[in-house]
Amino acid sequence: MQTATVLYQSNDGIAEIRLNRPQRLNAVTQQLYEELNSALGRAEADGEVRVVLLTGEGRAFCVGADLKEHKAGRTAYDRRQYLHGEQIVCKRLMQLSKPVVAAVNGFALGAGAEMAIASDFVLMAASAQIGLPEISIGTFLGGGVTYLLPRLVGLAKARELVFLGERINGEEAVRIGLASRVLPDDGFLDAAREFAGKIAGKAPLSMQLAKKQLNTAAESTLDAALTAELEGMMFVGTTEDWQEGIDAFAEKRSPIFKGR
Repeated sequence: MQTATVLYQSNDGIAEIRLNRPQRLNAVTQQLYEELNSALGRAEADGEVRVVLLTGEGRAFCVGADLKEHKAGRTAYDRRQYLHGEQIVCKRLMQLSKPVVAAVNGFALGAGAEMAIASDFVLMAASAQIGLPEISIGTFLGGGVTYLLPRLVGLAKARELVFLGERINGEEAVRIGLASRVLPDDGFLDAAREFAGKIAGKAPLSMQLAKKQLNTAAESTLDAALTAELEGMMFVGTTEDWQEGIDAFAEKRSPIFKGR
């Protein structure tokens, strides 16, 4: 699938979605949000897709809002629709039943950083940088970052990242818990695909339950978490994948999960 702003391809259980406005460093527009949301919906509905890999075409992941699109004459309604588009996309990234890997291949700034943070994993190229400059330019944060960021890096570090708006590299992002890994620039996307492929090989129903539980556990109680885990264990025990996992272990081979 190719649209004006998003490229989509699916291979070996990985839905690869690339923001495709390289001439503007993948700066976001309302159209991009709409087409990205559609691509995520396609990945959600495709039973062959086990993991989503989100990246940017060209030299950047996404540098945030395309300020050239913020022209005079836009109504308050138009502005709200555009801003709400990011909220929809980031919520979908968080709540997608399949893991999302953000492969940050260059700058991830503003809305770009927020989409990366809303993903389950952030992989950064050695030369990539991520930052939240909104306060520095008189705008505000979106995409649920005020909810997610303190949970990832702690409140003190979240304040520093937001109030100062400074960009950080992959090593620092990993150190503070914002990113999972830093990968070399050479072969970055192939390495990110390899990482996504490892996830794609896991049991998809178990993965779906784990993502949901990990993302909601902070709002839950210990007893509620234990109950959810018990129900999850009972459910997966009824699946073909559970039996495949048991058989593969006994036969000393890699399991082949089918998502049922």
